[in-house]
Amino acid sequence: MKILVTGGLGFIGSHTVVELQNEGFEVVVIDNLSNSSEDVLKGIEAITGKKPLFEKLDLRDKAAVQDFFKKHADVNGVIHFAASKAVGESVGNPLLYYENNISALVYILQELEKKENANFIFSSSCTVYGQAKTMPINEGSEVQPAMSPYGNTKQIGEEIITDVAKVSGINAILLRYFNPIGAHPSAEIGELPLGIPQNLVPFITQTGIGLRKELLVYGNDYPTPDGTCIRDYIHVVDLAKAHVVALQRLLNKKNQDKVETFNLGTGVGSSVLEVINAFEKVSGKKLAYRIVDRREGDVTLAYADTTKANDVLGWKTQSTLEQAMESAWKWEQKIRS
Repeated sequence: MKILVTGGLGFIGSHTVVELQNEGFEVVVIDNLSNSSEDVLKGIEAITGKKPLFEKLDLRDKAAVQDFFKKHADVNGVIHFAASKAVGESVGNPLLYYENNISALVYILQELEKKENANFIFSSSCTVYGQAKTMPINEGSEVQPAMSPYGNTKQIGEEIITDVAKVSGINAILLRYFNPIGAHPSAEIGELPLGIPQNLVPFITQTGIGLRKELLVYGNDYPTPDGTCIRDYIHVVDLAKAHVVALQRLLNKKNQDKVETFNLGTGVGSSVLEVINAFEKVSGKKLAYRIVDRREGDVTLAYADTTKANDVLGWKTQSTLEQAMESAWKWEQKIRS
């Protein structure tokens, strides 16, 4: 079966391509290389022994999307990662996020709507919950007003998919992830942000390797045990495997609703300082960091209730925070060597 993975050379996308190929799927990747590199194809091939088909394409180009689906009419499922993803950047440049994250989704769905049956996995986010009122967050938790344009694009994206599925042959699973970190244990692929990292862990590893002078910790006055924000950090390989399980659920017509939603996390919250401590433990390095003011758009606390994914998908995480940090550090050392 041929599966389209948009944003398939990005962090989560590339790890998902690996897991799909390991399960015997034929994969075609779309990526515009705005936050990734074509070199990732070599890493995927080194792990799996097979290079996926690759089309360099900007999904904001409607005609190009139409041409792609004419060329690849035999696509059996789509896993849609391609999107801008940084909370802070979205606050500063909201129109980029609305154009990139919404129009690309619409153009893909317009093509899938033409099919009698279509299977669609959407890369959503725990940001749709805003600052949830109770912890842990389950799929029935109230979706709060988004705290950033990025979070809003994920909320709007979910609404668009739900509306379209009602009137078409599209079946969809919305995967709301918490905070993906780490790298493939082979260190052939990992998180490689272009420019200054927007996410915590690559900033930690880049500081650890000496590329950054110090890590900035945004706020230590939150109402948490150590004053820093708490998140649910999930190893990217565990996350990638969940996409394969979700896709197989749709392909085997096991879904109970046209659109299903699952949280993907570990169920455990870790503070920024705890993540730093985990890095120091696995690397043997003391990390230079400085406390600065809070960052707009950040919620205080978010960790998942993973019961539904565990019970319905039969999926659960395997890796600890320290194992994820160790794999991220191994990857950082490899790419700087």
